[in-house]
Amino acid sequence: MGCVMSASDTLFAERIAEEAGAALMALRTAGRLSGPVLGAEGDRIANRILCDAIQSERPADALLSEEEKDSAARLSASRVWIVDPLDGTREYSEGRDDWAVHVALAIDGVARIGAVGLPARGLIFSSGAPPAPAPANHPPRMLVSRTRPAEEALRVAGALGADIVPMGSAGAKAMAVVLGEADIYLHTGGQYEWDNAAPVAVAVAAGLHVSRVDGSAIRYNAANPYLPDLLICRPEWRDRVFQAVA
Repeated sequence: MGCVMSASDTLFAERIAEEAGAALMALRTAGRLSGPVLGAEGDRIANRILCDAIQSERPADALLSEEEKDSAARLSASRVWIVDPLDGTREYSEGRDDWAVHVALAIDGVARIGAVGLPARGLIFSSGAPPAPAPANHPPRMLVSRTRPAEEALRVAGALGADIVPMGSAGAKAMAVVLGEADIYLHTGGQYEWDNAAPVAVAVAAGLHVSRVDGSAIRYNAANPYLPDLLICRPEWRDRVFQAVA
């Protein structure tokens, strides 16, 4: 327990997220594939870039990827890389920009390092150098899924008088809060560890509130990587969100 992290881990996460993002942009720009076929090939290529790099340059660490067969061996590891090579496959294949590449390092169950790339916007976010806090929006802007907004999120938005902002991937939503483009990201429809480990690490580094909807901490590297809910928001909205949820 207590395995350390280093600045080189942060730089490594940033670099491989950028490499995967560049490959995804090149594939889409080439125009040879479209629709679900493009999304599937993008998942495959980006996953290979991330996993090959981790296995080559961090061979002592464990790995959990959406696109790889899981292994129980990771459960005894202190350091686990948790990656989503293409978060928002639908948005990617539709030519949108609200998709992301996630690279996180969880140490003893906590997402300590994260890099989130938004390649279509030319942006990379890192827990090592998060943006300065932006001014709050009034009324608050609350993010929901653009294809299947959760009823509870819509109810909370109504209780807060928030403007609803539909958006694609979890990474894009979380980074919208980091950037100040939105104030609250409440998700109660269920995710997996790879959906939010990297965004959580960046959001925490940026000084945002991050927790489960009941206020408890989010833990990673569980035997079952399913996570029921998530709240990322500006600290000044935390208590009111909890009240609205209750």
